[in-house]
Amino acid sequence: MLDGRHREVVDLIERAYRVHGAGDTVNPPSYFLRFPDRPSSRIIALPASAGGDIRVDGLKWISSFPENVAAGLPRASAVLILNDHDTGYPLACLESSIISAARTAASAALAADTLSRRRGERPRRIGFVGTGLIARYVHQYLAGTGWEFDETGVHDLSAEHAAGFAGYLERAGGGGRVTVHEKAEDLVRGSDLVVFATIAGTPHVTDPGWFAHHPLVLHVSLRDLAPEVILTGANFVDDVEHCLKADTSPHLAEQLTGGRDFIDGTLYDVLTGARAVPADRPVFFSPFGLGVLDLALGKHVYDALGASGELAVQPDFFHELRRYG
Repeated sequence: MLDGRHREVVDLIERAYRVHGAGDTVNPPSYFLRFPDRPSSRIIALPASAGGDIRVDGLKWISSFPENVAAGLPRASAVLILNDHDTGYPLACLESSIISAARTAASAALAADTLSRRRGERPRRIGFVGTGLIARYVHQYLAGTGWEFDETGVHDLSAEHAAGFAGYLERAGGGGRVTVHEKAEDLVRGSDLVVFATIAGTPHVTDPGWFAHHPLVLHVSLRDLAPEVILTGANFVDDVEHCLKADTSPHLAEQLTGGRDFIDGTLYDVLTGARAVPADRPVFFSPFGLGVLDLALGKHVYDALGASGELAVQPDFFHELRRYG
């Protein structure tokens, strides 16, 4: 339902952002289930309700276990529950790591296109810091919506993973010369568009000088940049209240400064022309990830499966539908 439909998915995510920006959603704070004996791991609940022409409620339940990577398993796994907008009855339970990755990548591709167009120039050199599933999906969604690059940089703490991702990029094409960088600094300084897609829990990029050439930064993993770096650029988020919590880099910047004046606006503000995007500073897009995006994409998958006749249904799942028997 999603393969090869990158433009369709990006357009759907833009619609969801516009519905959210217009105030026709309910998107409560995410709830983090943490474990004292496994401090790097968490499971997150993202309840949400989307109105507009989406009209669905539900919950994404997504786990992040970074130790999985060493065991050869993906870091994240997820399910998505869709609820009927009128009755509240659950409609579907979907495997959602792919839905989550696709909406994250589509959001990044939408931001890259929107922010770069407002700056007046599309980047020609891209760099990926972190080479997992999300990085691959971001690349696919950029390529699938018409992006091509003269140079592509790759950096990962694992040389094996960096080499594997570089091989994938060379096979995929459209990335020009592919270079694996031992140092993140070299990658950042040599890229006009930088994608951070790591599992970092605390900032590891602390030198604002790396960004002196004013790149566009898709800060997808949210915790890579020190607040001192964040404060040197123009900052756009998907939702201010959601992004400035849970020790994200923007949240750390808020704690450092005692305010939110460093936030220049949301992606919705840029989409509607309410905020300009400067070319004389680095631009950081930090998307916390909204549950309404997962709902929009999950409902799209559900509807597409229904229209194709491929929707798997469990009969009599709700077997007690009469109030008094």
